[in-house]
Amino acid sequence: MSKEVIQNQLGAKLHGSLDFKIHGGIKLHGKVDTNYSKNGAMGLLCAAILNKGKTTLNGIPRIEEVNRIVEVLTSIGFDINWIGPNSLLILPPKNIKLDEINRASASSTRTIIMFMGPLIHYFDSFKLPNSQGCKMGKRTISAHIFGLEKMGVKIKVEEKNYIVSHNKLKTSEIIMYESGDTAAENLIMAASLIPGITTIKFVSSNYMVQEVCFFLEKLGVKIEGIGTSTLIVHGVKEINTDIEYTNSEDPIESMMYISAAATTNSEITVKRCPIDFLELELLKLEKMGLKFSITKPYLAENNRTKLADISIKTSKLVALDDKIYGRPFPGINIDNLPFFVPIATQAKGKTLIHDWTWENRAIYFMELNRLGADMVLADPHRVFIDGPTKLKAAQVVCPPALRPAMIILIAMLAAEGVSVLRNVYSINRGYESIVDKLNSLGARIEVFQS
Repeated sequence: MSKEVIQNQLGAKLHGSLDFKIHGGIKLHGKVDTNYSKNGAMGLLCAAILNKGKTTLNGIPRIEEVNRIVEVLTSIGFDINWIGPNSLLILPPKNIKLDEINRASASSTRTIIMFMGPLIHYFDSFKLPNSQGCKMGKRTISAHIFGLEKMGVKIKVEEKNYIVSHNKLKTSEIIMYESGDTAAENLIMAASLIPGITTIKFVSSNYMVQEVCFFLEKLGVKIEGIGTSTLIVHGVKEINTDIEYTNSEDPIESMMYISAAATTNSEITVKRCPIDFLELELLKLEKMGLKFSITKPYLAENNRTKLADISIKTSKLVALDDKIYGRPFPGINIDNLPFFVPIATQAKGKTLIHDWTWENRAIYFMELNRLGADMVLADPHRVFIDGPTKLKAAQVVCPPALRPAMIILIAMLAAEGVSVLRNVYSINRGYESIVDKLNSLGARIEVFQS
């Protein structure tokens, strides 16, 4: 048993060990709404640190990742309360008490690194617990470090802490070392309270980055170029505004339902899909033979993000001649890439999935072989999938990574018989009421505690 799986089991015990029993081989049917965005919520919770006024955030999913950040914010003095099913009221403290930070919660999520951008405006020097999150190999934070350095910030990475310090913050023209989402959010939040113009080039324009920009604009920060690879942030001296803002829906969850429908050869309608962040995925699937229709776009509650309803039809799938790989937006979303894996098990021919971002995530894809998939691991980044194969029931321990865990669940929905997915904390990190929602589509999933 790998070290990562053991750590995941320990984490599951700490947060409540739950297992899923899946009665597979059942066609899905009906309609389902896409939940609010996990990654959008993470950025908004961090950006709320900048505001000295009252922040009301709607559209915050009730997931474990949100719980960890709420625990961290509460531990350092923020007064945070759920005031509705998906609404949080955030009241800032007079003084942030970083020495009282909940280290266990902070170190369990990579979101903690996005505290750097806001906290440099409260402290000349401070430390944050070194982040973990999904166990998928090394992940560089160079884009955070080099970008914040241009603003006058020094970051030292230790085994257990990030040490952050600065003398005087300054505006700058920044070329991002890589087009990372969390790095972009960190730099935008940092620039927002440095009066003057900061230009950020080669910046990610992904959905969560845009969400943070929309929120900051509503707080009075002018940002030019939203949705492009160059942002011009007009920083202000202070943010002190009572604000109510609604997070948009999650394109990664939309893709999960699309993958579940395609893998089980079912007909469902996925509602409220952020269509601008799914177009390339849908084009690839169209070329694989997936039949679907899309409604006319309409606006999300933030009045900025375009949504559409996508109806998936039963289809005969074929493998693409070209490899399928993720890229920074506007490429195939790196978090959407795994959802092509279970689909490929049902497509005629050989599919190459190339996950160049992570050293270990493709290894977790291989768990589908336990369910009867015909997959070969070429290296830690590439898998070859031969299809179609008849999936069969099995018992699998949930890997300590959100999207790989979810694709195992999808494959189990297609596998005839009764499968057991153990220690599902990884899934609960990112998906709200996932069992109820899948069961509403006709799936038969039972939750039990082992």
